[in-house]
Amino acid sequence: MVVEGIIYRYRVGIPWRDLPECFGPWQTVWKRHRRFSGDGTWDKIHSELTAAADAAVAGATAAGAGVAAGAAAAGAGVH
Repeated sequence: MVVEGIIYRYRVGIPWRDLPECFGPWQTVWKRHRRFSGDGTWDKIHSELTAAADAAVAGATAAGAGVAAGAAAAGAGVH
């Protein structure tokens, strides 16, 4: 719930002290965010997510190109 608390805080734009209790003590959430920022954890997460998104787009583009080429060869869409 700590990561969700960090995301919630930035999405809503509230001070750390106003973080809802369902995310745990605000001090814990703040400390984890500070640690992740300092040790490069957020940078690593961002790099992994970006690489995964790029791979998914590349895979979808390649698959879509294959389908489009096959459809064109079969005369699909010609009326």
